[in-house]
Amino acid sequence: MNPLDLNPRIAVCPQPALAALKSLVLPGLGQWHNGQVERAVWFFLAFALLSVPGVAVVALWLPPAWTAPALAAGLLLTLGVWTGSIVDAWRTARRGPPPVLDPLPGLAAPGTPVWRMAGVTLLLILLCDVVALPLLMLAVRGYAVEPLRILSASMAPALWPGDLVFTDKRYGHRFFGAPVRRGDVAVFAYPNDRTVLYVKRVVALPGDRVQLRGTEVLVNGMASPVPEAPQPPAAELEAAVRPPVGREPAPSAKVALDMVVPAGHVFVLGDRRQASTDSRDFGPVPLQDVVGRVRQVWFSWGPQGVRWDRLGHVVR
Repeated sequence: MNPLDLNPRIAVCPQPALAALKSLVLPGLGQWHNGQVERAVWFFLAFALLSVPGVAVVALWLPPAWTAPALAAGLLLTLGVWTGSIVDAWRTARRGPPPVLDPLPGLAAPGTPVWRMAGVTLLLILLCDVVALPLLMLAVRGYAVEPLRILSASMAPALWPGDLVFTDKRYGHRFFGAPVRRGDVAVFAYPNDRTVLYVKRVVALPGDRVQLRGTEVLVNGMASPVPEAPQPPAAELEAAVRPPVGREPAPSAKVALDMVVPAGHVFVLGDRRQASTDSRDFGPVPLQDVVGRVRQVWFSWGPQGVRWDRLGHVVR
């Protein structure tokens, strides 16, 4: 007679490869497989907090000079937690004695614990990978920091085509974050297509008088020059996307302008003023449409590969 038939408590053999595979899919899931529920929660929380909110903390609250090293360290820590979860799940399942578990009549085969049920495992993956992590990412991107890729050359030399930048989403918020200031490189909803985000420099605030003569800009009677910075290669400027529909702005919109910025609006221009679609074309931008400020280049890629000298570049 099988001795298990005499005992309603059934020993379930650990499965090291399966435990490791589950942690590869989702950190902590291998610990759940081994019945280490508390350990599973800690591994998942460490991975989630390091990979998503950790980036926001680095991007917004550390000094700019520390951003690149801190991001690299955060990436290594995240990978370390993930790898540690895999190794820990495999070693625990391999060396530990088989746990003695109560059968769950009607829910699975006799003796199958809840953490070994295929349906429960799938549910956890869906809740964590499809619900929890995406919601956490949406919250961070919506209210703290969002990465943005620069496609056009309209903000050269401050921003190059192929730059990936951090956008501070607290910018201009009524209750927290820095107010909108002249000279800031702002992100806003393009007035003619609000699903598209534009990046331009704020040159004038509500009540300011703006006078334009070609590429010469006067704000309240004082010149507003483009900040000096290294220029991208000419070939990259020519190859860059020309928003909004692949054409240069109409020359008639760039000749002359004399206006007072209305209340609740800002006047924005591209740094490459001879080739930029900006407030000269679509008018002043409502402050409520300003959704962020470009803070720093965290990665940059051009025709020749990675632009190492631009990594960590602070946008001014």
